[in-house]
Amino acid sequence: MNINILIVEDEPKLSDLLRDYLLQAGFCVEQLDNGLDVAGRVRSNPPALILLDLMLPGLDGLDVCKKVREFSSVPIIMITARIEEIDRLLGLELGADDYICKPFSPREVVARVKAVLRRVGTTPHSQSNLVLDENRYKATLSGRDLDLTAVEFNLLRFLAAHPGHIYSRSQLMDHIYPDQRTVEVRTIDSHIKKLRKKVAAIDPGQDIIHSVYGIGYKFEENP
Repeated sequence: MNINILIVEDEPKLSDLLRDYLLQAGFCVEQLDNGLDVAGRVRSNPPALILLDLMLPGLDGLDVCKKVREFSSVPIIMITARIEEIDRLLGLELGADDYICKPFSPREVVARVKAVLRRVGTTPHSQSNLVLDENRYKATLSGRDLDLTAVEFNLLRFLAAHPGHIYSRSQLMDHIYPDQRTVEVRTIDSHIKKLRKKVAAIDPGQDIIHSVYGIGYKFEENP
């Protein structure tokens, strides 16, 4: 599977650095350095995902995102050094799927790209054995169905969408049970235990949900 990532960044060194890491991760890469060129390129050669810098010549990232959203639902990860713009970047009216703040680690960018693509069911086969299908609430590992409950799927989807990020049990409860139902916080431990058991049944060597002592849990695939 050739998965094409479009990098829109006007700093050549940064753009090339991201390109090199994405190529190493198994992706195909295109690069643009002007916001005015993005919509036409997306129409003529739709990418699997766009890494879109906020500050661009020609047309800034916010306007580029709005323009692309008029005709495409391609996942967009915004790159910004302007922290005050984060709420707008992820606002429903704009339609960005995620954001990354400068300065950042190129490895983190690759992890975020994989996480967003995983949410929409597009990942390079050689890089990830886990695929999440949100439409059918189905998760597969190495091509085999994990047979998750709805709660287990939501828990795995949330953690996988933020690789490396550590979440407390209370934070996970808020995302898994948004209706604020009365559930013991330790219920998360039970769901994690069942998730791990199902993963181990398919691939004993694949530990994707890690405990962080005294804090909570994080998602991280084995290298």
